Amino acid sequence: MRMPSWAPADKGARLCWFMILVVALGALATRVPRLKSRPMHTDEAVHAGKFHDLLEAGNYEYDPHEYHGPTLNYFTLIPAALTGTTTYAETTEVTLRIVPVAFSVLLILLTVFLVDGLSLATIPIALLAAASPAICFYSRYYIQETLLLCFGFGAIVAGYRYARTKALPWAVVAGAFVGLMHATKETCVIALASMALAWALVVLIGARQGRPLRAAFSGVRPLHLAVALAAAVGVSALFCSSFFSHPRGVLDSYLTYTTYLGRAGGHDTTHIHPWYYYLRMVLFAKYENGPIWTEAAIVLLALVGSVAAFTGKRIANIDPAFVRFAALYSVFMIIIYAAIPYKTPWCMLGFLHGMILLAGVGAVALIAWAAKPVPRAAVIVLLFAMTAHLALQSYRANVTYQSDSRNPYVYAHPSEEIFTLVADIKAYARLRTGQDAVQVAVPGKDYWPLPWYLRDLESVGWYSDLPDTIGPLIVISDKLETPLIRRLYEQTPRDKRRMYLPLLDDPYYIWFRPGVKMQGYVRKDLWDRYQQHPDPNELIGQTSDQPAQQTTTVPRQQ
Repeated sequence: MRMPSWAPADKGARLCWFMILVVALGALATRVPRLKSRPMHTDEAVHAGKFHDLLEAGNYEYDPHEYHGPTLNYFTLIPAALTGTTTYAETTEVTLRIVPVAFSVLLILLTVFLVDGLSLATIPIALLAAASPAICFYSRYYIQETLLLCFGFGAIVAGYRYARTKALPWAVVAGAFVGLMHATKETCVIALASMALAWALVVLIGARQGRPLRAAFSGVRPLHLAVALAAAVGVSALFCSSFFSHPRGVLDSYLTYTTYLGRAGGHDTTHIHPWYYYLRMVLFAKYENGPIWTEAAIVLLALVGSVAAFTGKRIANIDPAFVRFAALYSVFMIIIYAAIPYKTPWCMLGFLHGMILLAGVGAVALIAWAAKPVPRAAVIVLLFAMTAHLALQSYRANVTYQSDSRNPYVYAHPSEEIFTLVADIKAYARLRTGQDAVQVAVPGKDYWPLPWYLRDLESVGWYSDLPDTIGPLIVISDKLETPLIRRLYEQTPRDKRRMYLPLLDDPYYIWFRPGVKMQGYVRKDLWDRYQQHPDPNELIGQTSDQPAQQTTTVPRQQ
């Protein structure tokens, strides 16, 4: 029986397969612990709210204005089913965050299909993808970026396999990955455009070096391309139509680009950053008295890999065409993302992983060029030191500075003080306080991720301004403090005034996220009841009052 070209046919290939598997298991072991410890980001909580509808009502409708594609939510049904989770209240951070963790591990495993083209370079590629602090940090975020990264790499791998074999199954797999990209996030067009441009230039470079243009298309059948396109459109339509229950979603998944083109143009100034924003994060970042953060080792090794691909210094068993493709793909991604004013840090993962592909080649090139034993040993030690430094930063990013503003990957993130606020709210909410027992008022409805943390409470009212009637427990942003005092004391007749006390101890506010303060107030009679050690089993909503109407509206997504 003939083995497929990517199968481990010799000892070197088997070593690569084994090492990649070991690295993937190590990545899984380091990403799974402490998934609950970091506060939920606003975007994570909003996507969790979308999963709520899918989990409990089996309903998902693609929205061309917000939230991105549905793959994240649909794949979350798998851990929910495995853990017996049937309600939103039972859902945990692990249920959600294990999904990007799984796809970050799959990202590493996909490297095995490049062994026959990149040989031993696949081992440092896997190691760097596992150790990269940016990739590791966002692989524990319940957002679409890690899935998009995995599907994009899957499309590259399958496309490369088809280029080598011209086998129809690889064309179908490549098309399916492209469809998954489109059903995951609208920014997939940037990666797809970069892939197309990189491939075209690699073909032209080959032509200048004497390889006829027709050779690039030799063996490619129109039927294969048609089937790949059908697979891409079909997979995307399957998810965007919510498995044919919402056909309008297919059209909306293409009309949505009018929304995202406007956003990319910089009309929303909240996330406008200079062109070098991503490069600065990758090369050097230091805030206040925090540590230095840098993935410059990956950039330097990527430059070495690019030199090896474009200067003719060929390395044994390394396909220079693929390395050139990876270099051009990364460059185009960097240029496009630098040109777009609207920037969020997780968007850099695409070109960062492209540089990791080059860095793996660069690592092997340095070892190959160091012909003598002593320089070669020095290079190997240096490479291990670089990887260890990246791993140390990953530990700091995910443990020591997991929600600290001195961590460059932390972006508009709630502080861990939110746990104190939530604990105090729930402590009072155990009392029988009736309808709208808890009120949360924040201008612009910018109260996320509180809806996630209060998901097990029935009687919560959500407002963008002060409610008409102030209940026994209200949580507000600092912008509403003065209006609240006026409402309670200046605008209320003396005989109807009720005393309110701060919900939190000194200080009586928390930093909800950078620049946003939150504070709470408890009516005196409720405060007195709490001091009498209420029965913890007397949960909110057990009175004859009906639970409050939920007024949550999801804010604009990034």
